[in-house]
Amino acid sequence: MSASRNVRRLVAAVLASGAIVGAMAVPASADNGHDRRDGRDRHAGHSRHHDDRNRFDRDRFDGDRFGRDRRSSVVIGQVQHQNPRRDFRSNRSLNAEWVEVTNNGRRAVDLDGWTLSDSDGNRYRFDDLRLPARSSVRVHTGRGFDTRHDVYQGRRNYVWDSRDSATLRDSRGRVVDFDSWGRGGFPRR
Repeated sequence: MSASRNVRRLVAAVLASGAIVGAMAVPASADNGHDRRDGRDRHAGHSRHHDDRNRFDRDRFDGDRFGRDRRSSVVIGQVQHQNPRRDFRSNRSLNAEWVEVTNNGRRAVDLDGWTLSDSDGNRYRFDDLRLPARSSVRVHTGRGFDTRHDVYQGRRNYVWDSRDSATLRDSRGRVVDFDSWGRGGFPRR
C-alpha cells in the first residue's frame, strides 16, 4: 500500500512540474498579419493595399535594432487609414481613420505614457488608459470623447497615409510593435 501511495505522489509531482514548465515555455511566434482564431487576414476589408514585393516582413524585423519588446502582449491590430469619403476632413471622416491597439495577454496593461506614431513623426500619447486583458482600443484621428474602446487624437488632418507605418512604444520609449503598409515605412528612431 505504501509503494502505491509513493508512486501516486511521484506521478502527481511530475505532472504538476510538467504543467508549470509547459506554461513557462510557450513559444514566441511572429505575427504574419493573420488572425489565427478564424484564419482571416487582419487587414481584409480595410484600405490597406499590400504588394508582397514591397510589404515589410515582420518575421525578419530586427527587434534588437529598434529595441522591440518581444515579450509584450500588446500589439497593433487592424488599421483603417485615410478614409476617402466625400466629406473630406470632416470630423466624421477623420474618425473613420483609426489604428487598433490590442492586448492579447491574460492581464490588463497600463498604457499611460505609451505612444503611437506614424512615419512622419505624428505622435499620440496614451493618458490614463488601462487596457483590459484580451481587448482592444481604437485610436481615432479626429475629435471625440474617450471611452474604454475608443480614444481620440483631436486632430483636424489625416495622420495615416496610404504608405505609412505605425510604431507603438511603451512608457520607456521601447518599441513594442510596428506595422507598415504600402511601400517603405520603417519606424523613426
